[in-house]
Amino acid sequence: MKNSNRKPKLISDVSQLPIVLQRHGCAKVLIVTDPTIIRLGLANRLNAALARHGISYVVYGKTVANPTSANVEEARRLYRSQRCQGILGFGGGSSIDCAKAVGARIARPDKPLKEMEGILKVRRQLPLLIAVPTTAGTGSETTLSAVITDSQTRHKYAINDFPLIPQYAVLDPVATFSLPPSITATTGMDALTHAVEAYIGNSTTRDTRRAALKAVRLIFSNIDKACQNGLDPKARKQMLVASYHAGWAFSKSYVGYIHAIAHSLGGEYGVPHGLANSVLLPFVLEAYGPAIHKQLHDLAIAAGVASQDMPHAKGAQAFIEAIQAMKKRLGIGDVIPQIQKKDIRKLARYADREANPLYPVPVLMDARELETFYHTLCRPVHKTTK
Repeated sequence: MKNSNRKPKLISDVSQLPIVLQRHGCAKVLIVTDPTIIRLGLANRLNAALARHGISYVVYGKTVANPTSANVEEARRLYRSQRCQGILGFGGGSSIDCAKAVGARIARPDKPLKEMEGILKVRRQLPLLIAVPTTAGTGSETTLSAVITDSQTRHKYAINDFPLIPQYAVLDPVATFSLPPSITATTGMDALTHAVEAYIGNSTTRDTRRAALKAVRLIFSNIDKACQNGLDPKARKQMLVASYHAGWAFSKSYVGYIHAIAHSLGGEYGVPHGLANSVLLPFVLEAYGPAIHKQLHDLAIAAGVASQDMPHAKGAQAFIEAIQAMKKRLGIGDVIPQIQKKDIRKLARYADREANPLYPVPVLMDARELETFYHTLCRPVHKTTK
């Protein structure tokens, strides 16, 4: 399929962006970001670089944690009214996803966003799209998907098509220096979830497995360092590289029930996606059981927590326990307090509709079985570890 293997061209520093924009004849760019980025001044280096080279820019800074269709439409109108020629997503996955959806609406002005839900519904080239991640987790800078929440219904859905892959991705560790430890942790575990779900599913390739293993290895080696010292350029860079590889792997091999459940929580309650994935990850892996023991053993070896000669079941358990220990070290709990029991049946239906039959999960579950995870997240988990 055309563009199925395309990856963004990588840039290592935001100061190089003006040259790229000039090369594409882009004299004015829309920067899609969020209020926190603006408040902290994280885009100041980018803005200064654009100004030095005489490139005009206009900022849309209202993107929320789970970007909404209203965000997309506001930013699209700004792009049109200011006669921009390119889009730059600057921030976490929410800002980059919003930027992608803006591009999709510009490419398909007569097609409402909700009609692009699913696979291959965009089918037209977007304006120049550049992603500058300020978190090392979502991988949105390399994926073909954008996740949007409908402003009216609160339904959270994914748009998946190859034109959504950014033409350029900027992996600049300085852009992540101001990220607080808590968000460094949850976004890092978001990347871990991408790598794990890409590896254990039934739609893997040699290349996606290799990318997922590399991401797991880098995350286990660097996430603690990045949380303890946010100014460590090597750890920050390695986490960005891990996120990139994990994002590419799941963009090709898809995700699973962890993401489906997390999306329902984000849509209904605004739970940050990385946090939801972090909390859910070990519970869903445990529930899959023996079907993924070999794959989890492989991941455990990559993480440095198991040996090659271990039985698969023991290696799998070592990996799950290592994730639980990581969560504890990083201050991530086992509950999502926003969940209301009266909503569980509805949320499970949302997750079931998203995942089945699209996601190549290793073990099929229906909506009733998925309800178990929501109930688990409603209460503290007391589990004795050896």
